[in-house]
Amino acid sequence: MSDEEWERFLRDAEAGAGSAPVEPSARARETERRLRDEAGQPEPWRTYTPAAARPRRRTGWYVTGFVAAVALLAVAFFPQRIVGWFGGDGGQDAAPLAAETGRPQEAPEAGRALRATLAEPFRGSPAARWADGAAGITVPDAKATGWMDAAQVAQALGRSRDFLVAAGLDPRVLRGARPTKAIALLNPHQKDVEEYLRTALSAEVPTPDTDPLLLFSRFRPEQARLVGDVVKTRGRLTYREGKRGAVEVTADVTFVYPVTPAAGAGDDGEVIRTIARRQIVMSWDDPAQVRTEPGTMTLLSYALDMTNGGCDAPTGYFVPPFGTAAADAGSTDPSRQVDPYDRTEPLDPNGGTGTAGDGCDTATRS
Repeated sequence: MSDEEWERFLRDAEAGAGSAPVEPSARARETERRLRDEAGQPEPWRTYTPAAARPRRRTGWYVTGFVAAVALLAVAFFPQRIVGWFGGDGGQDAAPLAAETGRPQEAPEAGRALRATLAEPFRGSPAARWADGAAGITVPDAKATGWMDAAQVAQALGRSRDFLVAAGLDPRVLRGARPTKAIALLNPHQKDVEEYLRTALSAEVPTPDTDPLLLFSRFRPEQARLVGDVVKTRGRLTYREGKRGAVEVTADVTFVYPVTPAAGAGDDGEVIRTIARRQIVMSWDDPAQVRTEPGTMTLLSYALDMTNGGCDAPTGYFVPPFGTAAADAGSTDPSRQVDPYDRTEPLDPNGGTGTAGDGCDTATRS
């Protein structure tokens, strides 16, 4: 009924004309009440749903979509922090990190302190999200530099990474064998390095300056063995033009070695992570300027920072502090606490920890 018809009906009813409503009979009222009870309360006559109220039902979907978009952006830009919020334990299924292409601005977020196991040797460690072996060493794009064209620079970068792999990841070298492949990449005419290698690899008691660990990772097979065949790495190569047109490559890489006592201790055996960060500067010289051999490079500097590798006088091998030795390792000086996973600062070529006999810094985690 339109508004005009309704108004006319009211006027007719007041005047006693037209078809005014008639009081329903008792039977009609009973029938109406029964139908109302069976069908539920009908919507009142002449009511409507305001148009402005209808979108309210869809507002929840808009909010949900907005929150989901913000969450995806947060995961993209702050993956480590998000994992920590939701209880990520740094296990073997943790999401891998993107390759390191520049110096980090902050250390990895601290996760839950969980015990490493033989099944999950990187559990509770930031290294759980690092790449395996050579895959964790980022090699930049090659451009013509110094005396080399782009293809020669790419070759120099590849050989620089080959040196790191031969020195820090070769299974034979890790078990104490001579690092033959790594030595083959060193300029044989560099007298100071030749003397270092001769002393470091032959002396029973090396000095801090002749410790082979400065370049090579080694464990005594009778004292420690690797857990599994995976070593986690994170780092990168950079390069620039050096002296006399040489291509100077700097490697800054952290190696994480999970080890257990050589004698073994069953499925619940002790696992310790030895962490070694090396910063090595290599010069690929122009043969017309420097006496060298094809495919070899000159070492300009090398530095080591290690955790859980031994705090006494150097032995030429990493010495993980198994058992009660772990409680005695490190310095009690609060000012000497360090985070072995913090890669925000370059190493001091004249510094490093763990190689001298004055004790190690205390690692805040491993």
